Amino acid sequence: MMRLLGILLLALLPGFAQALELNASVDRTRLDEGDTLELALESDDVAQFGKPDLSALDTQFDVLGTRQVNRLAVVNGETRQVTRWIVTLQPKQTGYVVIPPLRLGDASSQPITLYIEPAGSGGSAKMAPVYIDASVDREKVYVQAQLVLTLRIYHSVPLYDDSSLTPLQMDDARVEPLGEPRTYEKEIGGVRHGVIEMRYAIFPQQSGALKIPPLAFSATLVENAPNSGLLPFGSHSGRLTRVKSPEIPLQVLPKPASYPADAPWLPASALSLSEAWSPEPNEVKVGDSLTRNLILRAEGLSSAQLPPIGDTRSDALRRYPDQPRLANQSTDSSLIGSREQSEALVPIHSGGIDLPALEVVWWNTTEDRLERTALPERHIEVVADPLLEAPALPPADAPQADEYAAPLWPWQVLSALLACTTLLGFGLWWHARRQPAVQRVAPTGPSPRTLLDDLKRACLANDTQATRQALDAWARQQPETLADMAARFTPLSDALDGLNGSLYSETGQHWQGEDLWLAIRTLPPAEAAATPQEPSPLPPLYPR
Repeated sequence: MMRLLGILLLALLPGFAQALELNASVDRTRLDEGDTLELALESDDVAQFGKPDLSALDTQFDVLGTRQVNRLAVVNGETRQVTRWIVTLQPKQTGYVVIPPLRLGDASSQPITLYIEPAGSGGSAKMAPVYIDASVDREKVYVQAQLVLTLRIYHSVPLYDDSSLTPLQMDDARVEPLGEPRTYEKEIGGVRHGVIEMRYAIFPQQSGALKIPPLAFSATLVENAPNSGLLPFGSHSGRLTRVKSPEIPLQVLPKPASYPADAPWLPASALSLSEAWSPEPNEVKVGDSLTRNLILRAEGLSSAQLPPIGDTRSDALRRYPDQPRLANQSTDSSLIGSREQSEALVPIHSGGIDLPALEVVWWNTTEDRLERTALPERHIEVVADPLLEAPALPPADAPQADEYAAPLWPWQVLSALLACTTLLGFGLWWHARRQPAVQRVAPTGPSPRTLLDDLKRACLANDTQATRQALDAWARQQPETLADMAARFTPLSDALDGLNGSLYSETGQHWQGEDLWLAIRTLPPAEAAATPQEPSPLPPLYPR
């Protein structure tokens, strides 16, 4: 019995081996340059696992995708399981191209010959359904200057929403997208095309030759099936296509030799420098707080390329600078970078203050020349504040009283000296008699007027930390505590609440100290006790 089964298996092996085959077919054998085709490989060998070896295609084709489909088919009256692999290919060259035999285990497919027609040839009467146009706004660009690349993808047939574009990456340049992609329609040669437009700002980082690499666009074309009118919902079939943009060579120029060596390199198509004051410095008093904003805007540069504008340094001003604010704005044609610097200025004495002019040196890439943009010198006249201004000292050349005094006789000098020593001794005796057993330490430190001046300057400069320190120092020299003063004067209590809230919250930078200073200035003096202290009912400890 076993011998008979072995003979039957040997008899069936040749037929079984002949049934093992790998069928290959394509959806078309003639196509235009840049088009794709689908290669179908079928096998009905249920004992075969894995997938066909596609490495032989790498020489002449780009393999864009592979998918597997399993189905049941009737072959010679028998139902068999058929496995199909669908491979999307894009030829790398034109002319006649052969798909080589592919292997799946012991099975091998037959070769298939294709013809790829070059683009723009006389035999191709129709325009490619999808193509890319790439252009730059200039062929030569300075190092670190902006170059705008425009990509336009044209398609005369509908596309599915699975389209993709490879990202633009360059080792020797920084790339910034300009806005969002735009879509519109345009008629070309009597055929309406859909257009997908994208723009990039490219900043080369070194001089010399530079190449913008080609970008690949992949999409599935919408093609109506032959019997689509008979199928529900209008079924569609798709064909994957892939096109590439041309490679663009560029020449990157170095920084011109005429550019100042000590100035930052700023190649831009436009640059502006402006200032804004709050309030306007028309009538300024000592201790007033002024805010100056300096704004530098450059078209064709990012905010990271903009240098510090400069600061307002003067011995007659106290400066409180803020952190600079950087921002980028993308338009359809350029990247605009801006840098804003803000600082609070407090005059510390009266008189005229001259703020020096500010200048920015840059290179105009549109006119190809050196430019200088400047803010003119500004003069500020500061008037005295009676509450803060110290009494003026007499001039050095003013006559002194002793120059006109009559000479003193010796007895007059001795009499005056004796009277002074007598009065001094009597004063020391009287002072010692009134002192307690433990001598009180006299307070030391700055005068109340100096502390009040520091408190006003800190309040009007809107500096929370300096105001807190100056307020504590001033309160220590008052006859009552800060809490007692706030308890009897509501405006001071409200102003202190605002200061404490700014110190211990994230809104401290928006605190305004004018209300606190107004409360300090209008604080009423402490009232004396209304009734005298009642005598103690206990008898004295040491009765006389």
